Amino acid sequence: MAVPKKKVSKSRRNMRRAHDGLKNISPIECPNCGEAKRPHHICPSCGHYDGRQVRGTAAQA
Repeated sequence: MAVPKKKVSKSRRNMRRAHDGLKNISPIECPNCGEAKRPHHICPSCGHYDGRQVRGTAAQA
């Protein structure tokens, strides 16, 4: 079993994790209503996904 000879410092440990942070997503324009939405998600304003109505909105109820 591999056992480290020296303690890994907090600085070295955190440098190894430097690339684990979440990246900012760039919103795209909904082709139906033009509002900004997250990629591969249902549009929160109109309820469309992939060119079809997936869920109703509060205005339709």
